[in-house]
Amino acid sequence: MMAQRIMVKSLVYDSPDELIFGVAKKPVKCKQGVVIGGGEVLPEVNFTLPPMPLREDNLPEIRHRYREMVTRILQKAVHLRQEALVLEFEQLYEMTRNPEWGAFITAEIKKVMDEFNQRHGLKSALRVTVADIRDEERPPKMRTGEPLAKMLRAFELCSDAGADILSIESTGGKEVSDQAIVEGDVEGLIFALGVLAPRDMEFLWGNIVEIANRKGVVAGGDTACGFANTAMQLAHQGLIPKVLAAFMRLVSAPRSLVAVEMGATGPLKDCGYENPIIKIVTGVPISMEGKSSACAHSSPLGNIAAAACDLWSNESVQDVRLLGGFAPEVFTEILIYDCRLMNTAAKNGQAKCLQDLFVESDRYRDPQALMLDLKVMHEAAKRIVTSEDDYKRTVAVADLAVDVLQRASDEGLIYLSEREQRWLAILTKSVENLPETADTLTERVLAHWSELFVTDEYGL
Repeated sequence: MMAQRIMVKSLVYDSPDELIFGVAKKPVKCKQGVVIGGGEVLPEVNFTLPPMPLREDNLPEIRHRYREMVTRILQKAVHLRQEALVLEFEQLYEMTRNPEWGAFITAEIKKVMDEFNQRHGLKSALRVTVADIRDEERPPKMRTGEPLAKMLRAFELCSDAGADILSIESTGGKEVSDQAIVEGDVEGLIFALGVLAPRDMEFLWGNIVEIANRKGVVAGGDTACGFANTAMQLAHQGLIPKVLAAFMRLVSAPRSLVAVEMGATGPLKDCGYENPIIKIVTGVPISMEGKSSACAHSSPLGNIAAAACDLWSNESVQDVRLLGGFAPEVFTEILIYDCRLMNTAAKNGQAKCLQDLFVESDRYRDPQALMLDLKVMHEAAKRIVTSEDDYKRTVAVADLAVDVLQRASDEGLIYLSEREQRWLAILTKSVENLPETADTLTERVLAHWSELFVTDEYGL
């Protein structure tokens, strides 16, 4: 039976002061006894292949390479006396295009994890993230066609092969968002994130949750990586203003919440910096990434991202040789020590002190970091649950984003260059001029963006 969406109308966390790392009000328990959000922050190690061809004729080599990676990661965990951790197998596009390949690798990874559990008592859970291959062709087909069928088959086969947690970084609306980011078009961004993306999330996560429930695995969650993290990297390169990337941080949250409203239980996936908002709303555990994901990308969110995490991730690292060993095992060690510090602080009654330091060290150094201030995230969560539909939720947090940035600038808490100040004024005016309803915006946007997406694929 297809899952039905239940829109959340109240907060699980009444105050940002209730929020702390390692503890979620709705913890998730996986096989082997791994508990996420039950009182400790656990490492989530994400690993991938070095540059190499992915073909059917070298699939045995690929499977062997994954087995070696996982063996070294788990050996490091045993050596450092880590009792539990999560591994993430993030499928490359070729592995979702050929669902059997991803299932073979999932089974190979799970076999090693089971061996370490039996021999050493090491508890581990496996997250499998299926690639959203619908976005490979433009305009994409979101509800029909072979790519969608292969994605759903990948979820099915990986569940059978041993996945504990199912996730995806879905891309519904990205075909409009990508162009709107480059043009700095707020109406396009709000249409992508407040109209198209929630519709796709509802459709896609209805299918994922149905598969997870039928297979007896955990429906984890989604991320706005394709939207907000795209903006973050463009801002890092100086191609768009930082205030626009910061704006994207908040306006991407309502679409990610839809996964949980469709039945996902967390742990939400690491590169969703909007995750604390969803934790505040729903109480589900979240994975986050920051300073220890510099192997994958730079960000201005290195410490503050850890403030409410339940899993702490390295994002992704290739299996290349470093002086200290192969990169996945090296980053396993880094994550274990990060988590050990957080968990020791909690045991010694110093969790709030450490959380405050995480926040204070980043908060005013970049407009994007300011959006991750737990007070800002809590206010965003409050505005989301008191808004009546996806579009109004998105507009409400858009208004909050520009207001927070302007107040911080006026009070001298953050520095904005003249260019950034001009763009903040443009964003503010654009938000003020957004129409009252999604239908009005859709009519307005179709004249400009209609060639980028297929209306029927979003049920419009």
